[in-house]
Amino acid sequence: MAVPQQDELVRELIQRVVLMTEGVARVAEEMHRANLIQLHRFFVEQLDQGIADPSLADALSTLNGLSEGKRRQMLFANREYGLLLLGYRIGALDRGELLGALKVLSKNSVFAEYWERTAEQRGMLPAECLEARVGKAIDVIMDERGDELDEWWVVVPESPNA
Repeated sequence: MAVPQQDELVRELIQRVVLMTEGVARVAEEMHRANLIQLHRFFVEQLDQGIADPSLADALSTLNGLSEGKRRQMLFANREYGLLLLGYRIGALDRGELLGALKVLSKNSVFAEYWERTAEQRGMLPAECLEARVGKAIDVIMDERGDELDEWWVVVPESPNA
């Protein structure tokens, strides 16, 4: 009769180990999110310093031929884009919310210029990384935006029956 008790104890021990393993995995995931948030905080602090100090902006920006004000705008657009990506990475935004927010952001002419000016840098990203995949989705959004702007200019002749 000692054997059934032993089997039951082993099953219970395995269940507890599984629960502990799942708990450790959840803690590791939360630590990863916290580290992403902290890294983003450092990134934003640097961007804020660059926005405030033109000499530092030159060190942060890879874009050439910009006025001081335009460089600040590009850094701020990058900051906004990074914030949305962070929100997605940590689970605060789902894919639909991310794309929706980016679609709204794409309506902003400064962001549209930022997006156009940074195309070469995005092209250097590994195709499988999150930013490259999101970038392709934004490219589609920006193309749709262009189509909407083109449609605004279309003049439809009045019909003689109108």
